[in-house]
Amino acid sequence: MPTLAYHDKIAVLDLGDGENRFSPTFLDEMNTHLDAVLADGAHALITTASAKFYSNGLDLDWLSANGERADWYVDQVQGLFARVLTLGVPTAAAMPGHAFGAGAMLAIAHDYRIMRADRGYFCFPEVDIRIPFTPGMAALIQAKLTPQTAVASMTTGRRWGGVEAEAAGIVDGTAAEGELVQAATQLLAPLGAKNQGTLAAIKQTMFATAVTALTERS
Repeated sequence: MPTLAYHDKIAVLDLGDGENRFSPTFLDEMNTHLDAVLADGAHALITTASAKFYSNGLDLDWLSANGERADWYVDQVQGLFARVLTLGVPTAAAMPGHAFGAGAMLAIAHDYRIMRADRGYFCFPEVDIRIPFTPGMAALIQAKLTPQTAVASMTTGRRWGGVEAEAAGIVDGTAAEGELVQAATQLLAPLGAKNQGTLAAIKQTMFATAVTALTERS
């Protein structure tokens, strides 16, 4: 389950030490931690993880057992993406391992991304597992990636290693294991404190199309 700590004024949200799939409980805890980050006046937010996965995305076991709540569940997941996308503090995902599907979408929703250079994949596998993107998920990805990289990522199921992902503009940098949070901190710390309301409003305007698509109810 997610845990929150602080490095000076930078909040570090650890998604967990497993596959970090988006169960309803996981989503609730993420939102509770995001509430705390804003209330505490953090200058920035880093998300990371403690295992070989950053996140494997949707909790398909829960979804298969609760099919009648699928629309509700997708709304909750997309609500988290929209919230991170427009959060009133600078954000960075420090990925120690695999980011798949909705886990990769969570990373894309951050302002910046740092990925291990030597291990782990960033992948949208939807085309190969026969799950089409929702309009909101597609809009989120396309708001952050160039058209060429979006096509290569969304239509092929390609698994990007860290060096490839940086060359394609998916991530902003790479780092060695154990140095990811430090690298993300070095990216965010010089930005200083921003007014939460102003920054959130700027992001709402920048990503208005994606936010609208993500928050339309199923």
